[in-house]
Amino acid sequence: MRLQTLMIRYTAFAVIATLMNLFSQRVILLMGQSLPYFVTAVVVGTLGGLVVKYYLDKRWIFFDHKKGLRHDSRQFSLYAVMGVFTTAIFWGFETVFWLIWQSHFLREIGAIIGLTIGYVLKYHLDKRYVFSPHG
Repeated sequence: MRLQTLMIRYTAFAVIATLMNLFSQRVILLMGQSLPYFVTAVVVGTLGGLVVKYYLDKRWIFFDHKKGLRHDSRQFSLYAVMGVFTTAIFWGFETVFWLIWQSHFLREIGAIIGLTIGYVLKYHLDKRYVFSPHG
């Protein structure tokens, strides 16, 4: 795949996963504004975005057509582990923006910045460890 095509697809999939993440958070935060709601929103949004991004990346970025519960479970687990560090970047930006400005708009800007940095790093980790030809 050409680099330009890769960048367009990966960016589009990151946007889709980000929108899923932020939409899920908004739904939870409509129920309440306290810390438990915030934590729940961040976790639910992250998990929703992760599942969507995994399936899009698997099929359209890394062209991995291997199937089976055992293979997918192992691969998704590796994908999620690679996301732990990058998720910390995302959560860190989102939380700092929220704590500083107490604004949902700026919380989402922080989330977008953190997700962007995280996705670039995650692509390289996934290419090397999750979807490698030896995996």
